Amino acid sequence: MNSIREWKNFLNDHKNKISLLLTLIILIFFLVQFSKFLLFIEQRQGVVLNDPILNCFNAVDLNYPIFIIVYASILFGLIYLFNYPDMFIIGLQSYILLIVFRIISMYIVPLDPPSGTIDLQDPLVFVIGTGTKITKDLFFSGHTSTIFLIFLYVKNKLLKSVFLVLAIILGILLLIQKVHYSIDVMVAPFYSYTAFKIISLLHKKYS
Repeated sequence: MNSIREWKNFLNDHKNKISLLLTLIILIFFLVQFSKFLLFIEQRQGVVLNDPILNCFNAVDLNYPIFIIVYASILFGLIYLFNYPDMFIIGLQSYILLIVFRIISMYIVPLDPPSGTIDLQDPLVFVIGTGTKITKDLFFSGHTSTIFLIFLYVKNKLLKSVFLVLAIILGILLLIQKVHYSIDVMVAPFYSYTAFKIISLLHKKYS
């Protein structure tokens, strides 16, 4: 009930209504464009990096624990943020910027999957990829950066710690399955923090 009251108060301001509408429209636009971009990079020849960390072991199929962590984190993160309309919209805007960062990074750095990788059977990526298996959405890890972004916005100390631990565990699992290069996972939090900082500063400046 508190969240409903918060949203009513929030939407009483006409500027907030416009902000919410524009955020959702831009989010949908970039998700559609990102799906098209994934098809583009999947057909493009990339480079296989020599990763000394991944060379130390054989890949292990960890699809189930990976997606339990990913989708449970996103679900609970959205439920938490939904209680705070301002934070919810800023979080969505940061995610949009994160998508932009991913498009730019993948375009500039064309990569092929690591040697010995086990495909990540992500149903959401499969759907937004219009039914094509996506394996080259590399540099940087979208899953890790998304969970880390939620960690940045959550204010509750206990939940914040949980999301941080989940982001770390997820990054490790992705490496064990050799879905990403180690650099993909290591730089993901920096992209998340940059998106978080830029959007937060813009809101402080223009609020």
